[in-house]
Amino acid sequence: MSAAAEQPERGARRWVLHVDLDQFLAAVEVRRRPELAGRPVVVGGNGDPSSRTVVATASYEARAFGVRSGMPMRLAARRCPDAVFLPADNPAYEAASAEVMAVLRECGRDDGGDGVVVEVIGWDEAFLQWDGSDPERLADEIRAAVRTRTHLSCAVGIGDNTLRAKMATGLAKPGGVHRITAHNWFATFGDSPTGALHGIGPKTERKLAELGIHTVTQLAESSPTAVGERLGPRMGPYYVSLGRGMGRTEMEGAAYVPRSRSRETTYDTDIEDWDRIRTEVAALAARVATDVAEEGRAVARVGVKVRYRPFLTTTRSRTLDSPTRDPAVLEAAALEVVDRFRRDRPVRLLGVKAEFT
Repeated sequence: MSAAAEQPERGARRWVLHVDLDQFLAAVEVRRRPELAGRPVVVGGNGDPSSRTVVATASYEARAFGVRSGMPMRLAARRCPDAVFLPADNPAYEAASAEVMAVLRECGRDDGGDGVVVEVIGWDEAFLQWDGSDPERLADEIRAAVRTRTHLSCAVGIGDNTLRAKMATGLAKPGGVHRITAHNWFATFGDSPTGALHGIGPKTERKLAELGIHTVTQLAESSPTAVGERLGPRMGPYYVSLGRGMGRTEMEGAAYVPRSRSRETTYDTDIEDWDRIRTEVAALAARVATDVAEEGRAVARVGVKVRYRPFLTTTRSRTLDSPTRDPAVLEAAALEVVDRFRRDRPVRLLGVKAEFT
């Protein structure tokens, strides 16, 4: 498995495009507040930079100051004190996402074909399946249609499967187009560290390094069985497949359905009283139960997130005996889960998640 084995591309074929909206949450805020254009914008929590919430999204102008998603708002304020800090407005982002996905579903029909199959994978991104010979033309059509009809910007990655398309998007952002296929996979990423691959985090990268696997090419040339002996019989071969650039080519065009509902709260003062922690978890579970009732779907699993001081986050969950929407069952499950956590550290954040069947 090497760059020499890669073959050139010719003629019509199946393409996968990955559309990723640029600085989505911040862009939605700028769209409804045009006076913010060009200014550093940080979205997260209740919008208070002195709170202990974290950044959900930062505009490119804010990122130039080192502000990043997941960063504490207080740190973001220190790095970029002139930024505009705004609270997250999930209903607005859901509505904007629906606008974009509607636009995507209408693309690719100019040549008289069946258009695209759109698989939505989040508020700000989707995979598109398309059969044709000029994916760059389609990518340009998508970018122009999204810009014209929603006033938002997106990058488009082109690939022969989902992994390569998503990796291509990383090279296309912001607002551009890039193609990665079997033809140039190793030329582009062969010498990159394994952690550059979508799906391989720092821990897995360290485990691969212990096996002498440091680059994407080395991972691709590794024995799935040997890697499986270290990383597990299922995940080992999967990671090798990532090194080889393998992914799906068939998209699921069904309407996007959230996999879960969750609520969380960051506290201005750390909580050390476990009775209060249980009370807070019960309240969060009740809010999640209300969300679940509105969805009208059954919950199969309940999870709890605890963030200790200063910033250590742990999550645990349990599968319910049977799927349910019963608030009492969801609360009881959340309380059972939170009792599994260590109690020797102050808690700064609590969260409850309900995963649907």
